[in-house]
Amino acid sequence: MPVPPSPSDLSSLAATLRAAGCVFAEDEAALIAATAADPAEVAAMAERRAAGHPLEHVLGWAEFAGLRIAVDPGVFVPRRRTEFLIDRAVALAPDPAVVVDLCCGSGALGAALAAALGRVELHAADVEPAAVRCARRNIGDRGRVYEGDLFAPLPGALRGRVDVLLANVPYVPTGDVALLPAEARVHEPLVALDGGGDGLDVLRRVAAEAPRWLAPGGSLLVETSERQAETAAGVLAAGGLVTRVDSCEERYATVLTGTLPVGPPAP
Repeated sequence: MPVPPSPSDLSSLAATLRAAGCVFAEDEAALIAATAADPAEVAAMAERRAAGHPLEHVLGWAEFAGLRIAVDPGVFVPRRRTEFLIDRAVALAPDPAVVVDLCCGSGALGAALAAALGRVELHAADVEPAAVRCARRNIGDRGRVYEGDLFAPLPGALRGRVDVLLANVPYVPTGDVALLPAEARVHEPLVALDGGGDGLDVLRRVAAEAPRWLAPGGSLLVETSERQAETAAGVLAAGGLVTRVDSCEERYATVLTGTLPVGPPAP
């Protein structure tokens, strides 16, 4: 077993991280020390973090909804605010539930919802090969992960059966991507961040197809910014979904829910 670092070693590590601009240097130093196998790995991890790599990429994991989610370099890091989306999904999901996680990234949302619900038929998809590999590790035998653009790789047999459709689509307007912190802008895939001119291009594509995949009474849940919420709700409504906006000030999160009315199936 690795020898725990001494208080002076932790203090030195925290000082290095603080000098590099890490606001929570002490906490990060403790996480690095607890994750690394030996002092050489501590030094290498600290060097990467000081160079601006996301802490989650340095550690190789992120905490999300009580789970430790593997996050490889180049994969979108799940945000803690997105736990609010999981809370909303848990409140809506039937038992058992058919769940699809689009733009799944690391698979954090699907894995978290499956863990919370228990009886789930889970499918996830992402266009990024690195994300798909990561999601397969995190989801394991709880579901299937497909590589492809949005709904394209999903089995046709899912049409009209999905109870909960999670779509953590990119929603940063193209013009604002350059304003993102370097951790995201440099180290996370652009396709997971850039939502087009007004940030809603991918959402429009998802909302247009979602009614064909949702079961009657099934819901699409997406995260958006507070300033985009009204326009985004209109996008879901235009797709024939009954919309609802929920916000959580504590997490600084806004979630849109679009529910397919119970009635004749979508054409």
